[in-house]
Amino acid sequence: MNTPSVLHIRHGRVIDAAQNLDAVTDLWLTAGRVAGVGPQPHLTATEVIDATGLIVSPGLIDMHVHLREPGREEDETIATGTAAAVAGGVTSVACMPNTEPALDSQAAAEFVILQARRAGHCNVFPCGAVTKGRAQQELAEIGGLVAGGAVAFTDDGAPVESAELMRRALEYTRMFGKAVVVHAEVSELTHGWVMAEGVVSAQLGLRGMPAVAEEIMIYRDIALAELTGGKLHIQHVSSAGGVELIRQGRARAAKPTAAGKPSFEVTGEACPHHFTLTEERLRTFDSNYKMAPPLRTQADVDAIIEGLKDGTLSVIATDHAPHAEHKKARELDQAPNGVVGLETFLPVSATALVSAGHLTWPQMLEKMTINPARVLGIDAGETPRGTLRVGAAADVTIIDPAAAWTIDKTKFLSKSRNTPFHGWAVTGRAVATIVGGVVKMSALPGPHAAGSPGRTR
Repeated sequence: MNTPSVLHIRHGRVIDAAQNLDAVTDLWLTAGRVAGVGPQPHLTATEVIDATGLIVSPGLIDMHVHLREPGREEDETIATGTAAAVAGGVTSVACMPNTEPALDSQAAAEFVILQARRAGHCNVFPCGAVTKGRAQQELAEIGGLVAGGAVAFTDDGAPVESAELMRRALEYTRMFGKAVVVHAEVSELTHGWVMAEGVVSAQLGLRGMPAVAEEIMIYRDIALAELTGGKLHIQHVSSAGGVELIRQGRARAAKPTAAGKPSFEVTGEACPHHFTLTEERLRTFDSNYKMAPPLRTQADVDAIIEGLKDGTLSVIATDHAPHAEHKKARELDQAPNGVVGLETFLPVSATALVSAGHLTWPQMLEKMTINPARVLGIDAGETPRGTLRVGAAADVTIIDPAAAWTIDKTKFLSKSRNTPFHGWAVTGRAVATIVGGVVKMSALPGPHAAGSPGRTR
């Protein structure tokens, strides 16, 4: 019988928000799980990583990723997207169902999981479509999708237009303990939009999306979650009004409920581009600044940062949306929405939030580890994620918080290069990514070195 290997990560600053842990200590991994934190005299290391001066975190979780497969493999595949994730320090992704065909059946969910296992980079958790074919006519088979491995439900890329369908989705997913993850937009107000509606759009002569289109839908969906006792997560919040509505909804959800009235949950997420960039970037007519929802004003950026600081927005996610170069090279009004984000997730967030003094490392990492795990329901069960407690999955990200470097899109492992952050000077970098106890990427010296950062092992 083979004795399992034991990986000893020593002298690192171990941060685990799930345990309120922030200490310079050791971490031990064996048999794909966390074996302990601190001295473990009963364990003998077979591999050692010296993490002196580095942060040792639960593996980063990005709960908003488009992997494009099946149907749009010219933009990304499950293999290339998960390689990009590992390069960026991400050990788990939740992939969106707006593939072709849509991820709306048990077989479709199982296909994604199988392809991820074949790629062998990181964990992939599929999100099932709310409606069949994302066609907004009838609910997808929620139970079958859960059986196939779906961890949440969304028609991302489009809102659930029908309030009746949204109500039923919240009721059905509640039976399985799953969240409905929503793209908040009232489509009647957004036909033909290119950027945010405001002074800049008027000056440029481009049709805009008003912030109220996001805010009306956020209000409606929170009201429906309150009615049904559902679990609601608002994606890529872009407006100050949206942040405030989520703040109010969370305050109501936190209050004791009246007899016979179900409790409900509301969470929200922010994307790096929405807390770092404004609509002013569209003056360049560069389609790498075109995304949905659009970049808005500095006041909106400030409100999103405040929402991250006070916990209104409990998750940071990328909305990684790869597009082949020829698609983004079209005229601004014809180019598709979206930017890649997996390989810039950590450095851009760390630079904009930690280096700028808005959040501490523990506060930021909480929004990239245990909080998304809780929304997705992968923080418990046989293999908990988002934490380093004993028995949890041995998914670990080792970070050099002082690494100063420049983002270079030509070195991305993603199949696409549509980033607004090319050439940015940033501080903070993942230097090792460990998935299930196996070192998948390393820029550390010694036996774990795997070439330059971003190379997978």
